[in-house]
Amino acid sequence: MAIAVKLDDLLHDRRMTLTDLAERIGMTLANLSILKTGKARAIRFSTLEAICEALSCQPGDLLRFEPEHAKREHESTKGTVR
Repeated sequence: MAIAVKLDDLLHDRRMTLTDLAERIGMTLANLSILKTGKARAIRFSTLEAICEALSCQPGDLLRFEPEHAKREHESTKGTVR
């Protein structure tokens, strides 16, 4: 996926653990871990809002578009049936 989640960087900058964030926003540690590791395929705006509020950040601070990654992924799936 071409969208990278920078949650780990934000947590480090704010000296906060994933557990702390989970408690602040009322989300399970397991679900936040999926987001943090980049395995999530979607995020609800309400979740994004809660994370941004807890970390005093903007959505763009949390998410990054990596076009080169998208290009490599597209090239590696050429010729495959989906």
